[in-house]
Amino acid sequence: MERPRVAFPNSVMRLAAFPLLLLLATACARAFIPNTDVEDNAFNREVIDFCEQYRKAVERRNTSQLLEMADPTYYEDGGNADATDDLDYAGLQGYLETKFASTKAIRYEIRYRRVARGRNDEIYVEYTFSASYKVPTQKGDIWRRKVADNRLELISVGDSFRIISGM
Repeated sequence: MERPRVAFPNSVMRLAAFPLLLLLATACARAFIPNTDVEDNAFNREVIDFCEQYRKAVERRNTSQLLEMADPTYYEDGGNADATDDLDYAGLQGYLETKFASTKAIRYEIRYRRVARGRNDEIYVEYTFSASYKVPTQKGDIWRRKVADNRLELISVGDSFRIISGM
């Protein structure tokens, strides 16, 4: 005699599958540094901590600290083939002094997207920034805002880092 088949309602099957799906999802989950899209590990935390020092120096318009964070080999090509807008370490100092002198206040927020190793042991920090800055005009001070993606390129120096491009 054949045994009768027992049919389970779909809701019972889904309920039984839920713990298995939850286990699979948590086993594959990666932890991220809070408020970033960057995987949480000791190296990435060191990099993000350094970048936060950079962000705060920008907000304080601290040219000397930013120049200390930049490597003497700093070079920025402006993201194009036009060499007239390229910037080396000496040019960076003039650029920062000029920009900060014409700015009364800066609010600089960063959403870190990725930390990756590049060629020659360079470290690439990809992020989206939102920069709000107050500038004087003939009609009084006004706030301007820019949102864009950027990449800082770093090298390891001792137990810290230096910026070689991307400021």
